[in-house]
Amino acid sequence: MDRLTRAARWVFAFGAGLSMALVFLIIFVNSIRRYAVGRSVPWGEELPIYLTIYGVMFGLALAYLSDSHIRFTVVSDMMPKRVRHWVFAAADVMGIAAGIGLAYAGHVFALRRGSVDSSGLKATADALAQSTGIEALVWLGKVGPYQYAVAFGGAILAIAATLKLIQRLTGRTEV
Repeated sequence: MDRLTRAARWVFAFGAGLSMALVFLIIFVNSIRRYAVGRSVPWGEELPIYLTIYGVMFGLALAYLSDSHIRFTVVSDMMPKRVRHWVFAAADVMGIAAGIGLAYAGHVFALRRGSVDSSGLKATADALAQSTGIEALVWLGKVGPYQYAVAFGGAILAIAATLKLIQRLTGRTEV
């Protein structure tokens, strides 16, 4: 179980770091291009927003699994250690439920509005699909893949909360 938790922590950290690095790189290249050539990359304004959302979702799961998320501890610090342990375990169960609910709501939202064109990405996705012959790449020009960030975030929150609950119940406080 320790290896699984370490692997999940690594994946969450890598995802958050990669998302933020890509956001920086896209914005940097877009800025240089705007001042050097006079035009931005068509997808350079919208894609960083979507990547940031994915990065936040990875960071949320990492913070939960590391038990370093924001928590008001005024009341819990006054509780006996054993009571606090069970309160935090109950909070983990609620975290699992919230993650599942968020994943479901994000999925439903993406299904309802996922086929709407993404204004900044549509032309690029269409050109990419046409040049490669892979018609499925047109989907990248829709908002669906980016609206799934909410469903994805809910799923990895549920995974992180489940791993944290198992960690608490087995007595492993840190991995």
